[in-house]
Amino acid sequence: MALINKSHPEEFILLGFADRPWLELPLFIILLITYPTAMMGNIAIILVSKLDPHLHSPMYFFLTNLSFLDMCYTTSIVPQMLFNLGSAKKTISYMGCAIQLYFFHTMGATECLLLAIMSFDRYVAICKPLHYTLVMNQNIRILLVSTVWLCGMIYAVSEATVTLQLPLCGLNTLDHLLCEIPVLIKNACGEKGTNELTLSVVCIFMLAVPLCLIIASYICIGHAVFKMKSSEGRKKSFGTCSSHLIVIFLFYGPGISMYLQPPSSISRDQPKFMALFYGVVTPTLNPFIYTLRNKDVKGALGKLVRSIFTSKW
Repeated sequence: MALINKSHPEEFILLGFADRPWLELPLFIILLITYPTAMMGNIAIILVSKLDPHLHSPMYFFLTNLSFLDMCYTTSIVPQMLFNLGSAKKTISYMGCAIQLYFFHTMGATECLLLAIMSFDRYVAICKPLHYTLVMNQNIRILLVSTVWLCGMIYAVSEATVTLQLPLCGLNTLDHLLCEIPVLIKNACGEKGTNELTLSVVCIFMLAVPLCLIIASYICIGHAVFKMKSSEGRKKSFGTCSSHLIVIFLFYGPGISMYLQPPSSISRDQPKFMALFYGVVTPTLNPFIYTLRNKDVKGALGKLVRSIFTSKW
């Protein structure tokens, strides 16, 4: 199967908030602030995790991967959003749309699975502490991360390729801020029931199944935490796990509302706000959530900042 539709339009017009032009300038300013903030915050997490020996543990290995993933995720959409919001021409080439489709969905699917792996890591650390270093050794960690990236790529390539084959009947207008699979399916003409069903089934495995594993992990973690005799141990476990649960809620909530319903039933503005949430808000907030609620990361970040200023003076 060819990767692109031979009868595709040369470009798509992204309507975005064309019906609410007063929103464009505030949104442009917000993106102009949040994008560098997200990049700097995630780079800081990666640096402290690599430079501080106390953070050379499996949990921070996965956190480093999440930060790198968030940087790629937000970069796949925000520069193009800024360009369109800041100019009168709100278009994206067909090839640009296809590339964005592959990258955006690769990052999204990978993050779904990576968050589940991070929950499993917390489960082993808290419920099976004596087996933690054995289960989460370096080879296993690399294998798990490689597997989630590979699964994310397979999902994106298969779903995006099938979606790009749908007939558009000369339509080149997308009521969205970016190219996203549900919106392209909704925009297509002709029979698309099979595509909707396939997307729903695949997203059950990419969203619902990992979420069930996360819930099961945290039920076991909660039971183990309440059995702890040390109040300090309970506090530390609650701090790291609550950070992760907030990130899961912020990412999975909008993702489920967008992908576990038929594209034809999606409301007009839902894709725009959901994409802004899981593609911009979540990557921006993640570093702050993990930093503010994690004493180890706060301490390492403080040492890094002090060392930078000390070396300058």
